[in-house]
Amino acid sequence: MARNKFDVDEELEQEFNWSHYKRLGGYVGPYKPAILKVLVVIILANIAGMFGPYFMKIAIDEVIPQKNIQLLLIISGLFFVSLLFIAWCMKYRIVAITEIGQDILKDMRYSIFEHLQRLPFSYFDNRPHGKILIRVVNYINTLSDLLSNGLINLISDVFSVVITLVFMFFIDVKLTLYSLILLPILFVMVMYIKDKQRKAYQQLSNKQSNLNAYIHESISGIKITQSFAREEENAQIFDEVSNEYRNAWMKAVKVQFLLWPGVQNISVLTTSLIYFVGIRQIGVDVSTGTLIAFIGYINNFWNPVINIGNFYNSLITATAYLERIFETMDEVPDIQDAPTAKVLPPIQGQVDFENVVFRYEPGKNILDGVNFTITPGQSIALVGPTGAGKTTIINLLSRFYDVNEGSVKVDGHDVRDVTLASLRTQMGVMLQDTFVFSGTILDNIRYGKLEATEEEIIAAAKVVRAHDFIKDLKDGYQTVVEERGSTLSAGQRQLISFARALLADPKILILDEATSSIDTKTEELLQEGLQQLLKGRTSFIIAHRLSTIKNSSQIFYVSGGKIAEAGTHEELMAQKGLYHHLYQSQYDLIRAS
Repeated sequence: MARNKFDVDEELEQEFNWSHYKRLGGYVGPYKPAILKVLVVIILANIAGMFGPYFMKIAIDEVIPQKNIQLLLIISGLFFVSLLFIAWCMKYRIVAITEIGQDILKDMRYSIFEHLQRLPFSYFDNRPHGKILIRVVNYINTLSDLLSNGLINLISDVFSVVITLVFMFFIDVKLTLYSLILLPILFVMVMYIKDKQRKAYQQLSNKQSNLNAYIHESISGIKITQSFAREEENAQIFDEVSNEYRNAWMKAVKVQFLLWPGVQNISVLTTSLIYFVGIRQIGVDVSTGTLIAFIGYINNFWNPVINIGNFYNSLITATAYLERIFETMDEVPDIQDAPTAKVLPPIQGQVDFENVVFRYEPGKNILDGVNFTITPGQSIALVGPTGAGKTTIINLLSRFYDVNEGSVKVDGHDVRDVTLASLRTQMGVMLQDTFVFSGTILDNIRYGKLEATEEEIIAAAKVVRAHDFIKDLKDGYQTVVEERGSTLSAGQRQLISFARALLADPKILILDEATSSIDTKTEELLQEGLQQLLKGRTSFIIAHRLSTIKNSSQIFYVSGGKIAEAGTHEELMAQKGLYHHLYQSQYDLIRAS
């Protein structure tokens, strides 16, 4: 798909609508009591702030002309107390709102991460992981200011504007109307800028996503980069992608900053207009104290208006990121529990594939009418050419994908009719792509069975012959491995993954190229333990080394989307068909080397 490239902009599949803000409000809801407390404090601070210009008016028009020192000291004291109260309110607001905002962001980040874990393999196959990662981290973080301060400040500023207007109308109606005469210009400006700003930030989010995807890809492939001396070429590509991001950033910022100076200029023009009208007494009759107080109220009016303009800027900016966040959250998992799904009871291990047809892409069947029945305790080896569908069979059994036609059953239960958790907890899976998490070796083996004791972990490690190398490490089972197990060899990572799968004590064991990175000597030792372990379990084994599967109950040769041959090793060798040719070719190659 075109999206699966770092240099291709993502198309927005779901346009923004105002219901997204309602969804955002759903994350705010649990914190309403805390927000209400902050609002009360803010309202009290706003009311206290309104007394400053009024005290100044009284002092200039009445107290100072009358030389009433005592009353002047009282007014000054009250004014000082109001400033202290406002300072305390500001401190409380900053701390409380920051905590609330970060809690909201944490909840959103948890929601998107939880949802990502339920999405199918196909979602991750079709997108660079860097473009997924940026939605969980960067895009959520861009909402920090909006949720930490913006929302509360908006409510605070609206209250401030209303309270200020009340005081202004109380002092002089005509001057108040003069103060509002330039507001229509502001509204026209806002409407003009909003669409341009949203589109600019959509483009910025695309370039930011591309940059993150390339960085992620480059770090993941750093060994290949250095092996082929591609540093200069990659640096040039990075420079191009980074430059695109820079240009998109500059365009977005230029549009965003159109609003702030516009509001600021309108504020200055309004103040100048009031000075002009007040001094010339054009249609008004005001005292000097009233005029000075009114200028103070105009600042109290336009400062929150400027803040509301900044909030609107943040809102438009956040819109571009909310679209991406909610688009991810609205991604419907292809594989999920049906409404009527039941818990799969403890299984024996019978597996039935009935006329199974599966395709990754329309018109191209990977499996085409596959039928087989596996009785409990049998070990099944899957062999055949690359891309024949061997891994697809075990993916359908684990229900990482759903069949297009037919059915896959475990103990007579269609895997689509039972819950995913109850199905997968009864299987042990070791996929071809071995993954070791950062943490101790003990925790890595315990990953699929959290309640396992250390003795059980060591026992599982001994069976798969992992114990020998683990005990020789500096801290043994408490040795901390790096991300993706980079400090371990490929064979060691596979042995740890094998122990992890076996520790779960599954009734169905799936091994996809489980011994591909293990040397021949270790593999021989491993086979000894496996023969005992596989007793009483249904197992599916994919291995290119045919020597490892000779003792399987049945061997399926998968070709052309079907089971072309099936039987024991001896039976298939006697047929002198596809399996015989494959085995003989591999044997001749080993003998020649």
